[in-house]
Amino acid sequence: MKDKALISIIIPVFNEENNVWLAYKAVTEVFETLKDQYQYEIIFTDNHSTDNTFVELQKVTVQDERVRVVRYNRNYGFNKSLLTGYRLARGACAIQLDCDLQDPPSLFPEFLRHWEEGCDVVVGIRKKREEGVILQNMRKAFYRFLNRISEDNLIVDAGDFRLVDRSILNQLCDLYDANPYVRGLVSSLATNIAGIPYERDVRLHDQSKFPFFKLVGLAVSGIINHSTLPLRLASITGFITAFITFFMAGGYLIGRLFFELDWPAGFATQIILILFGISLNAIFLGIIGEYLRKIYQQSHQRPITIIEKSINITSDTKGGAQYNDKIKNKTAA
Repeated sequence: MKDKALISIIIPVFNEENNVWLAYKAVTEVFETLKDQYQYEIIFTDNHSTDNTFVELQKVTVQDERVRVVRYNRNYGFNKSLLTGYRLARGACAIQLDCDLQDPPSLFPEFLRHWEEGCDVVVGIRKKREEGVILQNMRKAFYRFLNRISEDNLIVDAGDFRLVDRSILNQLCDLYDANPYVRGLVSSLATNIAGIPYERDVRLHDQSKFPFFKLVGLAVSGIINHSTLPLRLASITGFITAFITFFMAGGYLIGRLFFELDWPAGFATQIILILFGISLNAIFLGIIGEYLRKIYQQSHQRPITIIEKSINITSDTKGGAQYNDKIKNKTAA
């Protein structure tokens, strides 16, 4: 067993009581076919579920000691939950899987084959999603826009279904990001990425935990974390607006002083221009505020997550012993 590489499977959960056992069985079935090559562990990160998810996870750990569970003291959001899972991973690589099984565990062997060939990141590229046409097109447009403006190497149409090598897991333990966008972080650290196209399956139970406005929040986080373009656009637009205003004011003065033009009353025009200027200021102050908020939160160096309960998590694997100041843990009895 010591000669077999350990593979960590990271499964973030929130109110997934109906999917926990299905996800566990799907993973074990795949690794049953790979038992001569690999050993594995499954890490469930419970983002403070309000249903019986943690109860079901406890039952799974009783049956299989390879299953490790942490429950946070509150909901920290998907990205922080996932980053903590990566830090808890002990394997030579880690594969992130959604508990609803829309991403098929049957692709694990293909992921591992590319990893064995030298890739440090392997991602699933979604060919089709079970959602509305408008939302699909919005996703595609956003991924392409983010890839265009990002300073990192992002793969278009790639989701969170990915394999990450130990070398990158170690780097994720070393960095501190108060508001991580894990998809972008992994891409920025990767040196050899492979993509595997696949069709996403239908969600079997419960509802998606990412309604439209949460998706918008993730999109904003992705842009701000991986591009300074919004700040540059604010500056450029400000200069353009100032130039146009200066040009119009100059034209008005020349007309009045040298040509004695009698300009008609322009109350409506003035109001529109004033409101337009106020709107621009509000938009760009908001953009600057988002960046300042990130800096403010980053400077406090607060824990990314606080673990309320854990099962099968030993003292030397709480996100890495050197990171115990970032992850507080109370082991479940």
